[in-house]
Amino acid sequence: MSAIHPAELSFITRHAPFDRMELNHVLWMMERMHLSYYAEGEVVVSPEQGVVDRFLVIKQGVVHGEQNVAKVSDADTWLELMEGECFPLGALLANRPVASVYRAGSDLFCYELPAADFHILLVMSAPFRDFCTRRIANLLEHSKQVIQAQYSQSSTEQQSLASPLSAIIRRAPVTCAPETSVRQVLATMSEQRIGSMVAVDAAGGPLGIMTLHDVLDRIAIPQIDLDQPVIGIMSKRLSTLPPQALAYEAALTMAKHGFRHVLVVENEKLVGLVSEKDLFALQRIGLRQIGATIRSAESITVLGQAAADIRRMAHNMMAQGVAPEQLTQFISTLNDLLTVRAIELEFTAAGLFGSPLYDGLCWMALGSEGRFEQTLNTDQDNAIIFDVPQGMTADQVREQLLPIARRINEALAECGFPLCKGEIMASNPKWCLSLEEWKHTFNGWIGGGSPEQLLNASIFFDFRALYGAEQLADELRGWLSRVASDNTRFLHMMAGNALRNRPPLGVVRDFVVGKENKLDLKLNGVTPFVDAARIFGLAAGVKETNTIQRLRASAGKLNFQEAEVDAWVEALLFIQVLRMRHHDQVSSQGASDEVLDNLIDPEKLNELDRRILKEAFRQARKLQSRLALEYQL
Repeated sequence: MSAIHPAELSFITRHAPFDRMELNHVLWMMERMHLSYYAEGEVVVSPEQGVVDRFLVIKQGVVHGEQNVAKVSDADTWLELMEGECFPLGALLANRPVASVYRAGSDLFCYELPAADFHILLVMSAPFRDFCTRRIANLLEHSKQVIQAQYSQSSTEQQSLASPLSAIIRRAPVTCAPETSVRQVLATMSEQRIGSMVAVDAAGGPLGIMTLHDVLDRIAIPQIDLDQPVIGIMSKRLSTLPPQALAYEAALTMAKHGFRHVLVVENEKLVGLVSEKDLFALQRIGLRQIGATIRSAESITVLGQAAADIRRMAHNMMAQGVAPEQLTQFISTLNDLLTVRAIELEFTAAGLFGSPLYDGLCWMALGSEGRFEQTLNTDQDNAIIFDVPQGMTADQVREQLLPIARRINEALAECGFPLCKGEIMASNPKWCLSLEEWKHTFNGWIGGGSPEQLLNASIFFDFRALYGAEQLADELRGWLSRVASDNTRFLHMMAGNALRNRPPLGVVRDFVVGKENKLDLKLNGVTPFVDAARIFGLAAGVKETNTIQRLRASAGKLNFQEAEVDAWVEALLFIQVLRMRHHDQVSSQGASDEVLDNLIDPEKLNELDRRILKEAFRQARKLQSRLALEYQL
């Protein structure tokens, strides 16, 4: 282009990554571009053309991608590219032919930049290089900034939970020797205006901690001798993390165990102290406070109030820009605590503690809770696994446990976790089974289950122990890993089921929408990733149940490229962001938990989010393509 018209420059700089590039780099690029026309149906780029020789940006029209690598597609095209989008980045970066046929879906005008100039631009412009090499991650960063702007009324000064603990430590730790007297320690704490003191050994390793909270219970009320060594009254139950650990890990530890402080230790030496106040000074609802309320709750009513606090906390964390992976872990961890307390209350009421049944039963979480992926919209999916005491039968154990399980399910429903419409709950006799019965059930699915049975049973493969005899769930997981990974027929059928649920990318429009022109972000967005990760995890024999952990743990064993897995993970996380934003927006309008859904109107998304959602669905299709390739489907 010898002369750049202002309208052309305005068009280019409206789209990523050009909106982030320096103007002189954009002008340099446009001076070397030329405008090309392709008639509807004409091939733009194909594998037969050899190594890609140009970078294209769509000015007007639509491009359809047609993939023939695996038989995973139906009448739909592999992808659809619209105005402002660029291609084919992967082939250009790898200096290879494309894997798909790119065809004009309508009359098409594209700006084209020679491959040699494309590679020069990669060196010149860091934003351009970052976008091309980390496309979806770069788009997600754009979206994250938009999301935080939408929550601008929340404090922007809140400590980021993605920060390493080394960035949060306010001062060097004030310590004492274990033989220092209680009187001296109290004087130092008063003089330094600190709320805790850590005793360390000669090498600086932590031995014990005393906080202001301990003064009443351990010093004032017992009226101890203040001249005795402080180590005698200190708590030896220490929680430590390395400096590179993230703040959210410390927050989870505080919430789960009720700690107010986490010691930061490097090479066995105390280097800092992070308190709950450091993490949540500006947050109205603290994780540990919610956790403490749950652990001390003596009624289901109190637990219901804590569940409401969890939802408010989730809103605050979204305002901070907390990553979706971390946020779902927070929600799942607190929901775990709440469920455990409900179980304890009902076990107490039933007189189960101390009975022959108590030591040999385990409450298991299934589905999204089993995967640590709960959002604000979640029903109950749970089960029981038990040992059969000597002199009893499995039916006799079940008869005693089912009424208690029903009360637990009903208590959780009162706390805002609706009863499962499919009856996948511990109070269903089908899912309150002995270890041997569970093995028999799984063996039936794996060895002779129909595709429909496997589809209905897939949720059970995400189980994890939540309360009680964890060794039973561990034994079942170990057995399942061995049996499932050796059964290629079973994995082939699971893959076939997974490929029935296609990401809703359209040919004529951006998306294939359902009723009321809406997309189901859970069924059509999250589920393809969850299903594929589950199959890869079973095939690789990994014990993780979380989708992202399954993908990463399976990658090495199944020879997946790290960049490939990163793109899948980032796509999944963006869909989770949209889900949680949708839930939060509906909740903020006063809607009850029962009416929360996963349906969004893509027409109401901003242009950036629509573009990223399309890219996320493409990544889901690429993941399914890999699944089809692995199992020859």
